[in-house]
Amino acid sequence: AARIDGATEWEILWKIKIPMVMPSITICMFLTLTNSFKLYDQNLALTDGAPNDMTQMFALNIFDTFYARAGKAWKGIGQAKAVIFSVIVVIISSFQLGYTRKREVQQ
Repeated sequence: AARIDGATEWEILWKIKIPMVMPSITICMFLTLTNSFKLYDQNLALTDGAPNDMTQMFALNIFDTFYARAGKAWKGIGQAKAVIFSVIVVIISSFQLGYTRKREVQQ
């Protein structure tokens, strides 16, 4: 119908096709974003933060702070980092969901 009305391929892509698949894009982006923040095992297996913790991601840093250090004070710091990390992930995920849901088309 859009071709009959004179729409170009570019307009069909951006104004018809992408809005129709936006629910799938929203779900895929949400899962990818949240899982990328929780990346621990690959970071540990590949580099373990070496050299000098330059490649250490935040999830691995939380684990090292909580378990690799001695004393109760370090456990408190590890727990505080985990709570802050959770809040950051929730905030970023909420913004991403809000942004992509505005572009969805109701069918």
